[in-house]
Amino acid sequence: MSCLVTTFLTTLGPASRSMAATGTTIQQGSGHAGHTGSHTTAAKAAAPAKPQSVVATATPEVIRVGHSRSARDGGGGMMRLETAPHSVQSVGKQYIDMKSPTNTALDLIKNLPSISVSTSDTSGIQGGSIISRSLTDADMGLLVDGAPAASATYLSEDVDSEDLEAVNVTPGSSAIDIPTTSAAAGVIDERTHTASHKFGGMMDFSYGTNNMSREFIRLESGDIGKTGIRSYFSFSNTHARSWMGAGINSRKHIDFGLQKDWQNGSFAKFFISWSYEDFTIDNYSNAAEFYRYKHTGQGFGRSADPSSNNYWGNNIDHWNQIFLTAPVHIVLPARFKFDITPYFNFGQGWDGSPGRQATVGTNTADTTYNNYTYGNGTAVAAGTNLTNYFLEDYAMEVGVTAKLGYDIDRHNHAYVGYWYQNQDYLTHFPVSAQMSNGFNPSPNNSAYQMYQNGQRMFPGNDAGFEVHSIFIGDSAKYLHDRLTIDAGFKYVMTNYWYKSFGTTGTLSGRYGENNTTPLPHLSIGYTFNNHHQIYVNAEGDFRQPAPSAIANSGIAGGMPKNQYSIKEELGYRYHDKYIMFDLSFFNYNITNRLLSTYIGGGQSGVVNGGNQTARGFDAMISSRPFHGFSPYASVEYLNARMDSNIAALAADGTTKSYFATAGRQAPQAPHVMANFGLTYQKYGFFGNATLHYTGSQSVTLAGDERIPGYVTDTLSLGYHFKPFMYAKSPTFRLNFTNLTGAIVRTGVRGIGTSGEQVRLMNGMMSSAKAANGASFYVEPRFSMTGTISTSF
Repeated sequence: MSCLVTTFLTTLGPASRSMAATGTTIQQGSGHAGHTGSHTTAAKAAAPAKPQSVVATATPEVIRVGHSRSARDGGGGMMRLETAPHSVQSVGKQYIDMKSPTNTALDLIKNLPSISVSTSDTSGIQGGSIISRSLTDADMGLLVDGAPAASATYLSEDVDSEDLEAVNVTPGSSAIDIPTTSAAAGVIDERTHTASHKFGGMMDFSYGTNNMSREFIRLESGDIGKTGIRSYFSFSNTHARSWMGAGINSRKHIDFGLQKDWQNGSFAKFFISWSYEDFTIDNYSNAAEFYRYKHTGQGFGRSADPSSNNYWGNNIDHWNQIFLTAPVHIVLPARFKFDITPYFNFGQGWDGSPGRQATVGTNTADTTYNNYTYGNGTAVAAGTNLTNYFLEDYAMEVGVTAKLGYDIDRHNHAYVGYWYQNQDYLTHFPVSAQMSNGFNPSPNNSAYQMYQNGQRMFPGNDAGFEVHSIFIGDSAKYLHDRLTIDAGFKYVMTNYWYKSFGTTGTLSGRYGENNTTPLPHLSIGYTFNNHHQIYVNAEGDFRQPAPSAIANSGIAGGMPKNQYSIKEELGYRYHDKYIMFDLSFFNYNITNRLLSTYIGGGQSGVVNGGNQTARGFDAMISSRPFHGFSPYASVEYLNARMDSNIAALAADGTTKSYFATAGRQAPQAPHVMANFGLTYQKYGFFGNATLHYTGSQSVTLAGDERIPGYVTDTLSLGYHFKPFMYAKSPTFRLNFTNLTGAIVRTGVRGIGTSGEQVRLMNGMMSSAKAANGASFYVEPRFSMTGTISTSF
C-alpha cells in the first residue's frame, strides 16, 4: 500500500503525453462520426446485488412496478445512499419507473447536482449533451454494463429505459479498472435489467405530443430447466414528428440479456442490443434565429416544402447500431478472483444534408458543383438540388478488460489487470442528386451518384486508435472496515492513425502517433459510525484529441495538444432513518483544455482553450418517505476560470494575437445549478415533480456571447391498479415536460469562437471571418405522454 501511495505522489503532475481513446471524433455534418466513442463507467456494473441460487426455489421477483423501494433510496429514487470514497450521484428504479418510457439516461440524470443536460427532442430517439463542472460529455466515461457506450449525442441507441435498473454518475472520478481514460468529468454508468427467475414479462404503450407513439414488450424466460440460465428479450418501436418544423422520426430497438449465477458468487452476464433509426437532422439555431422564434414564433426547423433546399426529407439520418458486452466474474480457489469483460460496438449508416444546387459551365469563383454528370455520363441539369453525405462505412470498437484479484489478507485485496481496445472509423463524403420527391437517396444508389470528369466524388478519411493499458491497485480496509483506502495506477499506451482520401477516394495523406500516459488514483474513506462518513479522492486524467481532429483543427491553428487534469475531492455524508445528506468539495487543475466547437453548416472542431481551474461544491439532501412524500434537493456552486489567453487571428488575416480570456469565467461553466424534486407514493397513487435551474454561462472562446440562466420542469402522475387476470401490475401514468412552455436555450451544440469581432490584446480587432457565434439547443415545447403498462 505504501508503495502505491508513493507512486501516486511522485506521478501526480502535468503530463505531455496523451492517448487517443477519447471518443471525441470530430463530426462532419450531423453524422455519427466517432459514433462508438470510447466512454466508460464502473466495471462492476453487471454484478448482481446478491448471488442467486440456481435451484427452483429462488425468491420470486416483485412485480408491482414502483411499489418496491430499496432501503438505499431517498427522494423517491432521486438519491441513493452511497459509501464509496468518492462522489456518487444516482437515480434508482423507483424514479425510473415513474418517468416516461421515452426518457433516455440523459433525461433521468437531469436533476443530479453536477449535471446540466440539453436534449433536442422529447421522443427519446435522439440524445443530447452534458456539461459537468465546466467540462462536457466528451470528457466523461459512458458505460453500459462495464463497456464503453456511444457518445451522449447517441446514448439512446444502447438500451431502452424499461431495461435500465439504475443510472450512476461519479462526477470527477473513475475507477482505474474500467476501459476509459477520458473521464475528467467522471463516469455515467448504465446498469441493464437482470433477467427474472420466473417466466413472464411486461409491456407498455405510450402516446403523446407531436404524434408520438411507442410500443414496448419484454419477455422473460425464467430459469431454463436446471441450467440456472435465464434470459429476456425486448422490442420497442417509436414514431414521432419533429417538435420544431417539419419532419418524421422513427426508432426500432431490441435488447437481449442472458445471465447465470453460481452459488459461490461467480456469474456470467451477456447483453446485446440493436437499434435502427431514421430521424430528421435538427437545425440548431444561432442567437438571431432563437430570438426571432422567441419574439415572433417564426421557427428555425426544417421545411415541409419538397422543393426547398431545407426540406426535411433531404435532412435525414439513417443509422444501424449493435452493442454487445459480456462481463464474467469468477471466484477461484486460494483467494483469487478473475473478471473479464469483452465488448463490441458497431455502427453503420449515413446522414444526408442539402448541398448547393448544381451549376453548369465554368465558375472561376467556385467550380465545386460545375459539370456534374450521372454515372451514365448524362449531364446534371442546372438547378438540380444536391445532397451532401456523411457516409459512415463502419464505426467499430472492440475491446476487453481482464483483472486478476487476490485477497492478501483480511485487510487487503490486490489486483492487476490489462485493457485492450481497437477503434476504427471509415468515413466518406460523397454527393448525390436529390430524388424527385425531395428525399435524399441512399449514397449507394448509383442512379443518383454524382461524377465529375468521369470520376465519382468520394472524399473521406479513416481514423482510429489502438490502446494497450496495464493497471495495478489495492483496496484496504482497517479499523473494523471503517477506514478504506483504494490506491492504484494505470499506464496507457496508445497508437492512433488518420488517413485522408482525396476527391476521388484515393489515399492522399497519412498521420500517426504513439503516446504513453501514467494515471494515478488514490481515495480514502472513514466511517465514524452508522451515520457519518468522510472521504478524500485524488486522480490524474488525460484526454487526447481524436485522430480526425487533424482535419478540423484550423480554428486555433494546428493539431490540439493533449488535455491533462489533476482532480481532488473532499466529501462528507450523513444518513439516518429520516434523511440522507451528501456534500462534496472539488478542485480541478486542467492543462491544455480541449473545447469542442460547432460553427454551423456542419463544421465542427476541437481547439485548445489554454489552462483552466475549476473549484466548487455539490450538495444533495433527501428524505425517506413520510406519509407518502419524499422530497429531494441539490445544488452546485462552481467557480471555473480560464488561466490563459487564447490565440486568435487579427482582422488583417495574418497577424496573430490573443483573446484577453485569462481570469474570465470558462465557457459552459454556470456558477450555480440547483434542483428540487418531490415524490408521492401511497394507496396506489404516485407522482413526481422536478425543477432544474442552470445559471448563466459563456458560450464563446472570446467570452463575448452568453446565455442567461433558465428553469426547466417535469411532472409525473399515475396510479397502480390491482392485479386483474393476466395483468399483474396494471399501471397508468402521465408525464409532462416544460409545463410553462418556456422558450429558453439550454446549452450549445459546441461553443463559438466569438459572437462578433472583438478587440485583441495587441489592440487590433479580431478576424470577422473567424467570428462564429454558438449554435444552441432550445428546450422543446410543452409535451405530454400517456402510458399504460403491466407485467404478466
